[in-house]
Amino acid sequence: MKIAIITDSAANLLPDYIKKQNNLFVIPLSIIIDGKNFRDQIEISANEVYAKLDSAKVTSSLPNPGDLDEVITQIKKEGYTDILAINLSSGLSGTFNSFRLAFQEVKGIKITHYDSKTLGGALGHLIEYAISLVNGGMKPQEIIPLLDKCRFEDSLAIYTINTLKYLKRGGRIGKVEGTIGDILHVKPVITVNEAGIYVTLSKGFGLNRSLITMRKLMIDKFGNQLIDFTVHYGDDLDKAKELAERMKTDLNIRNLSITPLTPVLGIHTGPEMFAYIARIV
Repeated sequence: MKIAIITDSAANLLPDYIKKQNNLFVIPLSIIIDGKNFRDQIEISANEVYAKLDSAKVTSSLPNPGDLDEVITQIKKEGYTDILAINLSSGLSGTFNSFRLAFQEVKGIKITHYDSKTLGGALGHLIEYAISLVNGGMKPQEIIPLLDKCRFEDSLAIYTINTLKYLKRGGRIGKVEGTIGDILHVKPVITVNEAGIYVTLSKGFGLNRSLITMRKLMIDKFGNQLIDFTVHYGDDLDKAKELAERMKTDLNIRNLSITPLTPVLGIHTGPEMFAYIARIV
């Protein structure tokens, strides 16, 4: 058995990591700016997206079907017998369903398809975990329950943003309370629930209070357990580094990653965002 892993660019994996994984294939989602299509992480940067958010029509879109077809063809040529596909939440994007429909037409290779019910670094952590399990000799059907445990029990992904207008504009608001927050400067701490949609986990008066709340939520969840930890940011790397250093003193972190949010997700958060993602290792 030779297993390939397919995901989409909402996993927010760093290019250097992707290049090192021989059995990992990442399909870019699409960003459309005034009708022009760009491949996420490949043909446009986050800063270019942020610069256009308030002056152009900027939307996210499904991956190009041809990109998935090409990857599957490549996987078959390289002698893989199985595909484990792990996509961002079906509750936040049509990507999972587009992959599902495409896989129905694929012959000659066994496909196991998993709905992560999450995105960003939380999806990236699942991919990293899945790769370690595949490389350790596990079969896809054995991996799925372990992914469930990692996603729903052993991890936490939370973020806060300075404005809800981009989530509203993109239709990604989910069950996040918005109007009163804009009026009172209440900043939500947002997570993705078990149904795979955004919900408000907590709130703070101002961004800094929300970040303090996020810190407390992480400490309450993980205590002294060994974790991998990711900080996502929009356009403020210095602040992200400061937050990461602070969290290193509060948590038992094995691997720490400070990673800009991938552009296709940044469309819906705007540049003023920070996320904490952790999983038990």
